[in-house]
Parts: sequence; C-alpha cells; structure tokens
Amino acid sequence: MTRPSQPSAVEAVDDTSRSYDVPPVTRDFSLLRYISEGNRCRNMSRAASALDINRTTLLRLLHTLERENMIERDEGDGGYRLSYGLLELASSMLSSRDVARLARPLLARLASDVGLSAHLGVLSGADVIVLVREAPEVRLVSNIREGSRLPAYATVMGRIILANMSTDEVHATLSAQKLTAITQHTAVTLEQLDEQLAADRAEGLAWSAGNYESGIGSCAAVVLDHSNRPVAAISVAGQQSTFEPESEARQLIADRLRGTAQQLSSLMGAQR
Repeated sequence: MTRPSQPSAVEAVDDTSRSYDVPPVTRDFSLLRYISEGNRCRNMSRAASALDINRTTLLRLLHTLERENMIERDEGDGGYRLSYGLLELASSMLSSRDVARLARPLLARLASDVGLSAHLGVLSGADVIVLVREAPEVRLVSNIREGSRLPAYATVMGRIILANMSTDEVHATLSAQKLTAITQHTAVTLEQLDEQLAADRAEGLAWSAGNYESGIGSCAAVVLDHSNRPVAAISVAGQQSTFEPESEARQLIADRLRGTAQQLSSLMGAQR
C-alpha cells in the first residue's frame, strides 16, 4: 500500500504562515506592489478586478495609503504612485535608493570643496525629507540630519524643487499646507511664493541668508531625472555670512553646487 505523502517542513511552515495572515494587510501590500509595477489605478473597476477585491475596498485602501503617505496622486498622468513616505520606514531603504546611493560620494566631495555641510532632499507631499547628509571636518552649524522633514515652501531644497514644477502643480502640492512665517523672509501666501520661485527658477539656484534659521545660510540646486522632472535637490549650509550677496565664497558655492547637481542629474538619466 502506498502511504500518503507528508508535507515537507517548508510546506508546513508556509501553511502555518498563511494561516496567520491578516487579510487587510495582505491587500495593502498587494495594492502597493500593483502600483509599484506602474499601474496607476486610473480605472478603479479594472484595478479592483486585477487585485480581486471590490471597488469600495479599493477606494478605502487607496484613501488609507494616501493618508499614511505611502502613495500620492500623480498630478501629471493621473492616478496614484508610490510616495517617498515609504522611505521613512527604514534607514536601510533610504540608503538603497538609487539617487541617495549615487549622491553620497558626490556630496562628500562637494562638502570638502566648499567646507560646508551638503544635503540631498526629496519632496514628500508638502515637505522635503533629507536622505543624505555629508559634512566636512569643521565645526558644524547646521542641525539638519538624515531623515529630517522640512517645509518645502520655506527651505531652499523645497523651493528649488517647486521652482521646477508648474504653478498648478505647486498650488496642488501646497493646497492643504498653511504657509506660516518662520522668519520675516518666509512667503506666507501663494502669490508671494510664486514670485520667490520665479526668481529661483531664473537663477537656477535657491539662496537663503537666515531665511529659515537665524545665523544659518544655505543654497540649493535641483536634480532632474530621465524625464527632466525634478526628483531631488542638493543643498549646502553654513554660517549666514557665507551666503550673503557680498560674500567672496558665493561664486564658489554656486559653481560647485551647479556642477554637482548636473552630474547627479546625468547619472539619473537627465537630458540637458
């Protein structure tokens, strides 16, 4: 008599694991993977069918994931895409991000060249998240750390990213953001911000001399991706006097910052 085959140890473990699954969590990850594959969920009925869930459940999942900053609306193509909020879940994810991996050695050289701390930030909703920070062997004056979240409208990295977006995109991004005065230089209306972004766009750099924090200056340049869309920003920061219009270091900062941003943009596939 042939004895029935017994499940392998791996199969037994898998069966046990599946019995402990939480269906709503499984659906969340299925939806995140579905979006990560390039499916924007523009057609809700088609997406619900592909995911084997009903349309109402899909709408609730999308709402929850958007509220938790795991996904965001794609204003350009419609539908949804993954959000940089996912990168905040683990520092290892930050370091594995292509733009962060490619940027780190470039920022280390930039920080050494200008003697200032250098940062890479990406837009996440109405904020900028700092992914990379490199500092020279000098006394530090910047308190920005990797993982810091900063208001985009009030900081140079946020401004230069916004300056490379359309006015409609900027207003949509900041629609739920109250523009609070952090210093006397902060734009507190969209009209004021539009003027500031126009100046940043014209120069190709966003400058601050105590605009965000008294005594601290900074400057930022945009990083573009393969579609020439803003994907990140690079900034340097230090004592405010270094960034004043009459500073002798201002031209060196501008040249090195532009060069580093262009190099990183090229690595990200930008065409200029």
